[in-house]
Amino acid sequence: MKWARASVLSLGFLLLGLLVVPAMALLVAASPAELAQGVAHPLFGPSLWLSLRTTMLSLAIVVVCGTPLAWWLASAQGWPQRLADALVELPIVMPPAVVGIGLLETFGRSGLLGGPLELLGIQVAFATPAVILAQVTVSAPFYVQAAAAAFRRVDPDLLLVARTLGQSPVGAFARVAIPIAMPGLVSGGALAWARALGEFGATLLFAGSLPGTTQTMPLAIVLALESDVRAAIAISLVLAGAAVLLLLGLRLVAGLRPSDDATSRSKLS
Repeated sequence: MKWARASVLSLGFLLLGLLVVPAMALLVAASPAELAQGVAHPLFGPSLWLSLRTTMLSLAIVVVCGTPLAWWLASAQGWPQRLADALVELPIVMPPAVVGIGLLETFGRSGLLGGPLELLGIQVAFATPAVILAQVTVSAPFYVQAAAAAFRRVDPDLLLVARTLGQSPVGAFARVAIPIAMPGLVSGGALAWARALGEFGATLLFAGSLPGTTQTMPLAIVLALESDVRAAIAISLVLAGAAVLLLLGLRLVAGLRPSDDATSRSKLS
């Protein structure tokens, strides 16, 4: 019995090692001097700045548009809600390359909307807006799902009490539902931002890899591998560091999260 348990645990630790060792190998792949040279590479700065700009914009779009959608998914019932819930999850199960082709067929020159937009002088494909659209498409499900799960924990009676105290439906939502669901909203937003930061496949096919315009950090890694591996390692370490900080932040938020009842009483008092 003990032998069988040890064998099962060894398989689990083998998987854990597979998850951890690549990150450790990345840390020791280059010396500090080589990393400094990688940071000074012409690919590093523009790709970092573009990734920061586009991911912040895509996150803002996801939060502004995804919050009311998540509230509707959490509060509504019936087949429309179930259908919408399935459609939200669709970009998660589709390969990123398929998402990129779909966006290209929608906003490209010969796409459904690309032609009319081009007549208005608006170019989407292979431009910075394409990067943002790709990031929004692949990251929105993570925020909407987390936000909907957080909104489902809001007691409907609390909203009724807020209404009896003179709050409008929007006021009750903003002053009661949002604060209670805030930890889930923050976690969902963080996951969505991380997914947008690491987006590669859809961006490459829909936006291309144009330096300073559509070349985000994941795309710059591929190009840097062809010329200077030090730059690829430096960019990879930035992305890995962002992931680690994000994970620690989410753990901290989860640890500091107050109980729903205490939050509810404080917001109604």
